[in-house]
Amino acid sequence: MKKLQLHWQILLAILLAAIAGTLSGTEAGLFGITFYQVYEFVGTLFLNALKMIIVPLIAASIITGVASIGSGVDFRRLGLKTMFYYALTGTLAILVGLFFVNVFTPGLSNGVPVGAQLNLSLDDDSVKGALASIEGRDGGDLVNMFLRMIPTNIVAASSDNGEMLGLIFFSLVFGFFMTRIPQKQSETLMLFWHGISETMILITMWIMKFAPIGVFGLVARTVAATGFAAFLPMLLFFCTVLGALLVHLFVVLPLLLKYVAKVSPIKHFKAMAPSLLTSFSSASSSATIPVTMECVQKNVGVSERISSFVIPLGATVNMNGTALYECAAAIFLAQAYGLDLSFGTQFTVVLLALMTSIGVAGIPAASLVAIAVILTAIGLPAEAIGLLLVTDRILDMVRTSINVYSDAVCATIVARSEGEKGILV
Repeated sequence: MKKLQLHWQILLAILLAAIAGTLSGTEAGLFGITFYQVYEFVGTLFLNALKMIIVPLIAASIITGVASIGSGVDFRRLGLKTMFYYALTGTLAILVGLFFVNVFTPGLSNGVPVGAQLNLSLDDDSVKGALASIEGRDGGDLVNMFLRMIPTNIVAASSDNGEMLGLIFFSLVFGFFMTRIPQKQSETLMLFWHGISETMILITMWIMKFAPIGVFGLVARTVAATGFAAFLPMLLFFCTVLGALLVHLFVVLPLLLKYVAKVSPIKHFKAMAPSLLTSFSSASSSATIPVTMECVQKNVGVSERISSFVIPLGATVNMNGTALYECAAAIFLAQAYGLDLSFGTQFTVVLLALMTSIGVAGIPAASLVAIAVILTAIGLPAEAIGLLLVTDRILDMVRTSINVYSDAVCATIVARSEGEKGILV
């Protein structure tokens, strides 16, 4: 019998959780233990497993990603152009997401936070403390953010959720200078960190096998406490994020193609159609790399020299759709908790989220781990992950297509800047 794919297992778990939560409520149980407590135990166990892999996964992913840029002059030039593009489009994606989430405010219902509808722990003291620290941030916190970026103790920073930025900065610096030491030592370190990265991916995939059970617990717990009241805010959140993703795909990236690369967006879309369809159906940037490279080289006309560098690197660190989604999710949850965040505060939170998301962008089924990383880094409780997963499958397919298409646009722009001929016009 053919095994169900993971996303179908998760969708089935959500359906069963809705039924189980409705039937059991918060009081029903056996042998003095309520089903609600069982749901909470299972969901918390799954969240803890996700949090367990964050530090080694971030460090290994960033170090290997930065080191892969290479140390040659040619690679440095391509690397600088590519990373500038990634930073630009990532920022634009975040601003689009911020605009939509502030205009449509999916975390509010008639001006009232929907935290109670989503069964969020509004009265927990630890949650109140974390929320107070976030609400107290303002534009001036950018200075403190740069101070926190350089930790006095990297081990302590790794164990402190609030200092995740220090770990990211150290990993970026380590990966950069790892390519500047003698080749023998550099190759040894590269093998070491690649080994850690691949091991962490295997651990992540093993944890993901239990995702349907974890999602069942998280969703059943919410439905048992609130009924189906939680689904209306989630529907509004889904429509808000989908609208923002489509604007980035059909407005922002085509404008860059037209005015920076001087390429027809319509022709470029047609050239990349096989890659977009593959990424949409598979929801995997990594699995789409061969198709993307073939489309970029044969249909768009980018050389193998540039496409073989830009596309694999982009599949690891360039995640426009993911960055937009994660930041929108963070602000949505802040609204749901009733936080009154100024734009300066939001931008600070978003900047932290963007830098954190780089470390997990390229792993399979990245959304679960990425969301856990983002919420942990900015101080929001991770309890709402189960709710986000209710609408995650379709959004995952759309944002993966955007991630892949952004890589293709990057390859086209870089090829143009390098003076390559034969690119689409």
